[in-house]
Amino acid sequence: MRVGVYQHSTVGRDITVDILTALGADVVALGRANSFVPVDTEAIRDEDAILASDWASSGAFDAIVSMDGDADRPLVADEHGVWLRGDIIGVLCAKFLGVDHVVTPVSSNTVVEKSKLFVDVVRTRIGSPYVIEGMQKLLAGGKSMVAGYEANGGFLLASDVTQSGKILKALPTRDAMVVIIGVLALAHQSDVRVSSLAKSLPQRFTISDRLKDFPTDLSQDKLKSLVAGSELEKKHLLTQMFGVIAGQVSDIDQTDGLRVTFANQEVIHLRPSGNAPELRCYTEASTVERSKEINQLCMTILNTWR
Repeated sequence: MRVGVYQHSTVGRDITVDILTALGADVVALGRANSFVPVDTEAIRDEDAILASDWASSGAFDAIVSMDGDADRPLVADEHGVWLRGDIIGVLCAKFLGVDHVVTPVSSNTVVEKSKLFVDVVRTRIGSPYVIEGMQKLLAGGKSMVAGYEANGGFLLASDVTQSGKILKALPTRDAMVVIIGVLALAHQSDVRVSSLAKSLPQRFTISDRLKDFPTDLSQDKLKSLVAGSELEKKHLLTQMFGVIAGQVSDIDQTDGLRVTFANQEVIHLRPSGNAPELRCYTEASTVERSKEINQLCMTILNTWR
């Protein structure tokens, strides 16, 4: 495979080239920077999307890969230069490794359940410590082949994996390289393009935005006001609030913030940021366009809360 490595300022920029070259890839280093570049794997900048698209436009690459600054969260783009979300490449990596039991935060895409690739899917609060705790509980319950991943792409392996007589030791902390190798190897093994791997999964797309300069206390108060009363009263109130966007509410999850699933399987997830005065809004639907539409409509409603 011919793989572009977007080096920017990540500390993993050289060793990624070395590892992929040693594994037999034809590697091209791209976009090396002399100063810090704020690459965020969960909120990809427009300039990074444009760079990957431009590099891929020649048709020269099977994939383009990268990492965030401290190299614990991966980025993988397909042959068209489209960056795949972390909660999609997490599923693909777990599939390649033969994982049976997956732990992931409540904010991750529901493709993990809808794919039916795993025996168990455990949902946790957002943050790797909660994912680690969930993996430990599965191991304590006698489960094996346990892994976890986050929407930012960070992958955590709680069990040793054996393939072709070789052992990959458990690494229950964020690992970027295993995801990059896992996705590329799965495409190579399956003799398909990286874009085809993503298309082979149930089509679910997540879009996120945030209400800036919105005090955390106010976010929490607003969300609490929407879940007062009985389950029936909660669903009625939320349908009144968001029904114009997606219809009837079918499920409410308060594991971390407020995640609302509608009868049409569309999702709105509201969560106060843990480290900034922001209210985050995640939306999920069966097309990118619909998920963007839901997000924009939801943000219009949230702006009335100021």
